[in-house]
Amino acid sequence: MNPWLFDLGNTRLKCAPLVDGKVGDVIALPHREADLADALARALPARIDAAYVASVANEHLRVALLQALTQRARRISLARTQKTFGDFHIAYAHPRKLGVDRFLAMLAAHARGDGAVLLCGVGTALTIDLVDAQGRHAGGRIAPSPTLMREVLHARAPQLPVEGGHYADFAADTEDALASGCEGAALALIETSRQAAHRLLGQRPKLLVHGGGADDLVKKLPGATRVASLVLEGLAIWARVDSMP
Repeated sequence: MNPWLFDLGNTRLKCAPLVDGKVGDVIALPHREADLADALARALPARIDAAYVASVANEHLRVALLQALTQRARRISLARTQKTFGDFHIAYAHPRKLGVDRFLAMLAAHARGDGAVLLCGVGTALTIDLVDAQGRHAGGRIAPSPTLMREVLHARAPQLPVEGGHYADFAADTEDALASGCEGAALALIETSRQAAHRLLGQRPKLLVHGGGADDLVKKLPGATRVASLVLEGLAIWARVDSMP
């Protein structure tokens, strides 16, 4: 029985077996409390050795996941943000204030050995974190993602469509203007962060982009690299240490 990794975000659950210390084939499940157990029953083996969980979702969803896993996992371990992990050090004075998804993504990015990295996560929120080549986290930024910007605008002004449109420097209709404005705001924040990182480090860090909304942004960011399942990669690293006797 392989251990399994679980990344419970605000909009979906990603899970994968841990195979020889690496992330196996990833399954992505949209989640609701009512059907989370059924979705897992269809996706998982009847029994698993251990479940390693990273969660930034609300308490009800987290409890629903843990209850579903209790029925099939011999052991459940909940990942948490740590001040230091090997040679990786976070900038936050209080680790509990740094989301475990950002912690694990940075841990994985540093472990890749690419030197200094500027890490951009595009999910419900847009998160940006800078880690130098020695594994020191310089801090980060959080903003609404383009998807969330569209959703909030639509909630306040229903005549503004929540999706659709194409990016343009100067759009000639509302759908394109919304897509261009919301994506443009995210792109501008990433680019100003990249410039600030260059000034701080004296070099341009490698830009890694991950998360469900990464595809729309990465092609508009010169030199950016799209990375899949980075939180699960970090969780795999955390799990290897957690499972040691």
